[in-house]
Amino acid sequence: MPVIVSNIRCKTGSSEEEIISRAIGLLRLDSAEVEGAGIYKISLDARKRDDIRSVCSVMLRLSSKELEERTAAKNKDVRYFEESEPKPEISKNKREGRPIIAGFGPAGMFCALMLSEYGYKPIVLERGADVDTRTERVNAFWSGGEPDTETNVQFGEGGAGTFSDGKLTTRINDPLCRYVLRRFAEMGAPEEILYLAKPHIGTDRLRGVVKNIRNKIIENGGEVRFLSRLDGISVKNGEVEKVFSGGSELKPSALVVAIGHSARDTFEMLLKNGVCIEPKAFSVGARIEHRQSDVDYSLYGGASAELGLPKGEYQLSHRRPDGRAVYTFCMCPGGQVVAAASERGGVVTNGMSEFSRSGENANSALVVSVDRADFPNGPLGGAEFASKIEKRAYSLTGGYRAPAMTVGELLNGKKHKMSVLPSYRPGIAEADITKVLPDFVADMMREGLGKFSKMMNCFKDEGAVLTAPETRTSSPVRITRGESGTALGISNLYPCGEGAGYAGGIMSAAVDGIRAAMKIMESFGPEEE
Repeated sequence: MPVIVSNIRCKTGSSEEEIISRAIGLLRLDSAEVEGAGIYKISLDARKRDDIRSVCSVMLRLSSKELEERTAAKNKDVRYFEESEPKPEISKNKREGRPIIAGFGPAGMFCALMLSEYGYKPIVLERGADVDTRTERVNAFWSGGEPDTETNVQFGEGGAGTFSDGKLTTRINDPLCRYVLRRFAEMGAPEEILYLAKPHIGTDRLRGVVKNIRNKIIENGGEVRFLSRLDGISVKNGEVEKVFSGGSELKPSALVVAIGHSARDTFEMLLKNGVCIEPKAFSVGARIEHRQSDVDYSLYGGASAELGLPKGEYQLSHRRPDGRAVYTFCMCPGGQVVAAASERGGVVTNGMSEFSRSGENANSALVVSVDRADFPNGPLGGAEFASKIEKRAYSLTGGYRAPAMTVGELLNGKKHKMSVLPSYRPGIAEADITKVLPDFVADMMREGLGKFSKMMNCFKDEGAVLTAPETRTSSPVRITRGESGTALGISNLYPCGEGAGYAGGIMSAAVDGIRAAMKIMESFGPEEE
């Protein structure tokens, strides 16, 4: 079994050969004792600007099991490595119908991929269009048209993550994360995602990856139906007996609900059909834009160009004693702020980067936590709360231009010249974003900016731009499920992913989709040919 050697400090820009050689030297091994080696992980330690270092982990396959055991036993920075693989237990029970998966974001994609590879023939219902058509329609909106309510930044092949930075970082500590990275790489993502500590694919490359996943599912016998919303369900005797979509009626063996965090109409439909839905805390705020060069300087000093360092990223947070938090989220180095509305008459912002991250600006959500005490009672109270903010922004600007102001204007009410050229399409309208956001959100953003300016120099820039509103940080609901993975009282309905309230990004959603597939496999086996 290979071993992982961690905490290898190297000069930035060191070659793979140099890093591996250093690992072998630190363990005092002879090169003949190493049968295979490769980089496992690389991160950056920029805490000391005059000594910025790469911190690496190396995977070594040694010449004998005994040598690996001795090496792991005597060195605290050495551990065994075991490749993560899903190990489903497939039931011998049979069920009539085919698995139906509503939504083709990361959760739905990986659920369908997993099922298809074990002989199931899932039918995927995606309300939006395929990724190429989707890109055309999104660009038409960004160029000044009306948003397509079925195909947009939120809905369509790949889910909301398709128009993002394509971040593959996560806070969950699940062994399947490594498996998800490997599958992404197999489907066309850059190999570096397997070893970088902060991997990303970028919106441009992610579009090709999701098409490859779709084609693999179809090759395995599954179906992917675009422009096919989950219009309704019929629940009888504690199970979903019928699924309605686009005038068609389908008999499901199981229904996986992986609809994403913005499917407000589908949440309402499920609620009317007796599905247990709870309101959930989420966050709202704005997008903040700085010059990427200022972010880099804040993190690295003047060393970034000289050392060939990656584009600077940050993640900042501040929490009051009462529990209210303000934090940055979904930071997009070298990216742009994008229009992300999925409903007419509302303004929504998000962030996006291409793989190169070569844009002049960096942007991040600057958001404040909200919970049940902040919005009306009822399962969909959070969705209503966010919708009202989006509509206020539309009314304030008279259309889909987003209200924007400088940090200085928010902090002290004084006009400041913008130090960055706002990247939002179809354009901004200089306006007071506090007329859009609740007072407590604006107040907490001010408090956060004061705290963050002491952590990073770029946050002292009062000409940085705030573009509002950011309201789709996570799902405002949770579709309650039990230990079996099914919705309460409905034995074959499997809520999963970000929209169901069980994930917070591409990686965690993909893992949740895999685990939903494994729960289905435990319940019944694939149809026989």
